[in-house]
Amino acid sequence: MTQLKCISAGSIAKSPFALSLSKGLSVFKEVKSFDRLSSNGSRRRFRNLLAAAFAAIALLTTPAHAERIKDLGTFQGVRPNQLTGYGIVVGLAGTGDDSLDYATQGVKGMVSRFGLTLPQGINPALKNAAAVLVTADLPAFAKPGQRLDVTVSALGKAKSLRGGTLIMTPLRGADNEIYAMSQGNLAVGGLGVSGADGSQVSVNIPSAGRIPGGATVERAVATGFDTAPTLTFNLAEADLTTALRVADGINRTFGDNRARATDAVSVNIDAAPGATDRIMMMGMIENIEVKPADAPAKVIVNARTGTVVINGAVKIHPAAVAHGKLTVSVNESPRIVQPAPFSQGRTAVEPSSSISIDQEKKPMVNFKGGASLTDIVKAVNAIGASPADMVAILEALKQAGAMKAELVVL
Repeated sequence: MTQLKCISAGSIAKSPFALSLSKGLSVFKEVKSFDRLSSNGSRRRFRNLLAAAFAAIALLTTPAHAERIKDLGTFQGVRPNQLTGYGIVVGLAGTGDDSLDYATQGVKGMVSRFGLTLPQGINPALKNAAAVLVTADLPAFAKPGQRLDVTVSALGKAKSLRGGTLIMTPLRGADNEIYAMSQGNLAVGGLGVSGADGSQVSVNIPSAGRIPGGATVERAVATGFDTAPTLTFNLAEADLTTALRVADGINRTFGDNRARATDAVSVNIDAAPGATDRIMMMGMIENIEVKPADAPAKVIVNARTGTVVINGAVKIHPAAVAHGKLTVSVNESPRIVQPAPFSQGRTAVEPSSSISIDQEKKPMVNFKGGASLTDIVKAVNAIGASPADMVAILEALKQAGAMKAELVVL
């Protein structure tokens, strides 16, 4: 990395990596579609130049501590969609819903599809069946026939779904359209056993399970990325500096000004319409490495568990901290008092209290200007502060203006 920093601009321009990069990008700009190349030789030449372009990008445009753009966010429209369905699990060993109306109606609807009709007023015994909710994530670009993993969770009083089989269940999206069908045997990691006297033992959660590859995609979701006027890359965490660096990295790679940051999250990229060209461009963009902006100074405090997390950007301005611990102890030692002989008195309890005060003397710690995370940890350990005491110290430093960081209390 040090050698790359010492190379002059002229030597970089003459390097074989830069030449390969420029050639690969020129071919990319000229060729509208890979399938339109006239001959096998042209296709082979295009593959070689594109591979050289990727090597040049990796070696010449990678700053220190860089991250791939694909790890910083996603392209707009390229995201998963949630699917939900209601179904019936059968084959349980007496651990199902014995009186749940939802399960009863579900079983009646299931048997009606096979030409069976239950008489009115007849409530089928459902200890071997349970009403469940089925959930799954439909990935972007999922095509009909692909398999999805599903999660099955008991809806009513079912004690365990171990050994059950999910009957064919449609999975619907937010638009109430069916996108997948689910069916299969459940894999349950929990175990629940109960005795006749009411005692029971439960390991993990037996009322939920998964079916690996238990759903089949029936309909694809249009992403719209190939018809939108521009490609839009959205950062996972809003940051103006990172958005500008992503746009600058894309422009430096392609040698033009096709990318521009529109806000702290979105980067718009000019691209020719068509799925083939855009997929190729998105693949190149995802592998460009940029250095994201430093995280803002934050102190995270979990008041319930006493956990305190301080990131490396936190700095302390000059301040002095003295933290003492005052302990007040009240000990009750009641005494039994006996009456004098033949006095016809009664035995009584006489209270006896002992109060003590203990105040620990802790040294005062002086924080110099620009104290880092290591200095803060050493100082807190020096005064013997517990996590709860550390929260009080950090809040006091924040109020005194000596800590310029966001204090987040969970």
